[in-house]
Amino acid sequence: MRTHVSDGRTSDGYAKPIPDILAIIKDSYAELRPAERRVADVVLADVTFAVDAANAEIAKRAGVSEPTVTRFCRAIGCEGVRDFKLKLAQSVVVGRLYLAPGDPMPPTSDASPLWSVVFGEARNALSAVERSVDPADILKAAELVAKAHQVVVFGLGGSSTALAQETQNRLFRYGVVAVAHSDPYVLKMTAATLKPDDLVIAISGTGRTPEVIEVVELAKHYRAKAIGITTPNSELAAICDVKLTVDIPEYPDPLKPTASRYAFLVIIDLLSSAVGYRLDPSARETLRRIKYTVLNHRKGKVLEPLGD
Repeated sequence: MRTHVSDGRTSDGYAKPIPDILAIIKDSYAELRPAERRVADVVLADVTFAVDAANAEIAKRAGVSEPTVTRFCRAIGCEGVRDFKLKLAQSVVVGRLYLAPGDPMPPTSDASPLWSVVFGEARNALSAVERSVDPADILKAAELVAKAHQVVVFGLGGSSTALAQETQNRLFRYGVVAVAHSDPYVLKMTAATLKPDDLVIAISGTGRTPEVIEVVELAKHYRAKAIGITTPNSELAAICDVKLTVDIPEYPDPLKPTASRYAFLVIIDLLSSAVGYRLDPSARETLRRIKYTVLNHRKGKVLEPLGD
């Protein structure tokens, strides 16, 4: 049974989860008394005010008594006002941009400004790769891939998982033995099986994901090589043999997908293309077999795009 200890972690070493107090307020709203709902309305309307304001200020803005504010805090599972404000402050740190609309406005009938923002951010990301990534590092990475007995691609989380799968998809077409993993336990078990002629490609948008850093260190303990596709000067980049890094400042709109995806995708395309040239003609023959098989399966005469 998992028990809690005083240092903020459970007895088996896991950090205690931080309660999402904003979600609790919203989910409990219908169960609150009318006066408590007025307090909830004040908190949800201006979270920053609620974090900084005194109990009396919150009560005044809600038009209720100070004891009502205390009752509200207890109704949503807090020990009191102080405990509530601590949890609220933690929620603000995690998701201030998601609490209320900021400067970005909804798209107009011609999709402005969404159209220009998405295309502009994609162009900026591609340009950043062109400026930041050294072609010599791409060739070094391609050499490691070409010589590897097997390539395992590690990516954890939504974007990095998809990018890891895309890397596998790019490389196997050239005859590279490549597999992508995104489960933390499978990552660790796989890293423990690696040998000196194996290669890890680790993908992380922050370069700080503990599970990915841990498995790369484990793989290197077993003398496998590592390529990092990540941000510059990060912990992940520091432990990789070849670093393919780029820094992509994000447009301050939480509703727009991250532009770093474009940057990492073009790095993956640069790497895979370099691998194809390095392995030619065997890569060309593998691609021919794939195209031949697909065309026969579909019984058609129109080829897929050549690179797919």
